[in-house]
Amino acid sequence: MTDAGTTTYETIVVEERERTLWVGMNRPEVLNATNQTMLDELHDAFTRLDEDPGLGVGVLYGIGRAFSAGGDMHAMMALNEQSGHVWNNKMRRFCMQLRNCGKPTIAMVRGWCIGGGNEFQLYCDLVVASENAVFGQSGARVGALPVVGATQYLPLLMGDRRAREMLFLAKRYPAAEAKQVGLINEVVPDDQLESTTEEWCATINGHAPLTLRYLKTNLNFLGDLHYPSWIHGSELLNTVWNREQSTEGMSAFLESREPDYTRFDR
Repeated sequence: MTDAGTTTYETIVVEERERTLWVGMNRPEVLNATNQTMLDELHDAFTRLDEDPGLGVGVLYGIGRAFSAGGDMHAMMALNEQSGHVWNNKMRRFCMQLRNCGKPTIAMVRGWCIGGGNEFQLYCDLVVASENAVFGQSGARVGALPVVGATQYLPLLMGDRRAREMLFLAKRYPAAEAKQVGLINEVVPDDQLESTTEEWCATINGHAPLTLRYLKTNLNFLGDLHYPSWIHGSELLNTVWNREQSTEGMSAFLESREPDYTRFDR
């Protein structure tokens, strides 16, 4: 990794520009679905943001037409009790690094922001979205379990009823509605997305860095009380991997058909 300019990993692109670290998820062929390599590389990038005194803010975005469509279905279907435990820990480790980084972070969202992708934006401090962005959780539909952020933060941001609506109904929220219910900060035309984000970064970089770090720490207090829920949620999620219902849900997604859960006990 170089100290400045652009650094390319296998699944992300990292660029340092005007005291800002731009981190792009770079698997556009699968709508930036995450795998274990991406989780490791994202953790590495935001560790750099936290530790480099020359950086003041970080931006997480997706390359192509999506922020992130969530976890890679092929990768998740291959998980078992042991490998699922490793996956869950990598997911939580990155999200904790994103949240606990001593610099503000911004999610710059265009297109799909679904499942684990939506959980990533929940861990960022600010969210600016293109008019074409769509937010949602698909766990109930595909037999996964969104307990590494969604069950904890959606009620705090959207309110309990809206959160249950997104989770139980797998309802998707277009950007304008997501802003209206408090899920995100701002919606702009797609051609203004990057320039607006740059303006936010410049403003943040003009503020006192120690004050920003202390502000972030104190603002996180209420959400940090959910830490036991993240740990328990990871173990709950581990019971889902490679079960009949998750296999049916994820297979249906990959086959572009409706899942059939009618044969399972209620």
